[in-house]
Amino acid sequence: MAITAALVKELREMTGAGMMDAKKALVENDGDMEAAVDWLRTKGLAKAAKKSDRTAAEGLVAVKVDGGKGVAVEVNSETDFVGKNAEFQAMVDAIAGAALDASDVEELKSKDIDGKSVQDMITDKIATIGENMSLRRMVKIEGTQVVSYVHNAAANGMGKIGVLVALSGENEAFGKQVAMHIAAVNPSSLSADDLDPAVVEKERQVQIDIARESGKPEQVIEKMIEGRMKKFLSEVTLLGQSFVVNPDLTVEQAAKEAGVDITGYVRLEVGEGIEKKVEDFAAEVAKAAQG
Repeated sequence: MAITAALVKELREMTGAGMMDAKKALVENDGDMEAAVDWLRTKGLAKAAKKSDRTAAEGLVAVKVDGGKGVAVEVNSETDFVGKNAEFQAMVDAIAGAALDASDVEELKSKDIDGKSVQDMITDKIATIGENMSLRRMVKIEGTQVVSYVHNAAANGMGKIGVLVALSGENEAFGKQVAMHIAAVNPSSLSADDLDPAVVEKERQVQIDIARESGKPEQVIEKMIEGRMKKFLSEVTLLGQSFVVNPDLTVEQAAKEAGVDITGYVRLEVGEGIEKKVEDFAAEVAKAAQG
């Protein structure tokens, strides 16, 4: 029986197996789909499909820098334990390296590493390690110099928080300090110009409502709002924040003293924005005991 691309695709979707494994299973079983599924199960290659509905909110962020460009990727797993696994770390490192030449996550998933696509590599690792995994995010940045920093590093260039800072000039020591500041403070944007207008307007409305509760005259309220919005922007934008290394200076002022401009940054933290399922094991055991 002819093994078509459509058959291979169908089997991959059913089992979560890699493309080459799915094709081999169909060849070995003369195109019989059920037999191919059983063949994959016996080889331990159909595990991925069973794991795919599990929440993967742990894992690692990896950063790579090559000259004036840098990339950060997030690869998730179900448990923090897997983030310490040498096999998983080696895979994340390889994916981050491939990301330097990819434009987005979808292109990265199809990148070839040692004869396998990144997506197939992840699928294989799900089968061998036994947890759901996913390539969640990838962000690139460019500058005259790009400096990286990893917080809570599990291995070289990867950990729980990965930061990249793009500078207009070269000052690696200062760039590292800024990256550490970003990891700790987590600014919302580089400057007021980059901040989401919806966020600014929401804050402005909140401040208007608070000011009007005071019962002060309208002209006084306007001055109050102006001052409070200025304070808000200084707290949430990188360039406006007090520099953790020297709180007497803003980050922008510190950059000027260091002889560079900060032109952009990336901050990725493992699992941010993912809703984690909270398990109540005591309740589960009690329920099971009651029948």
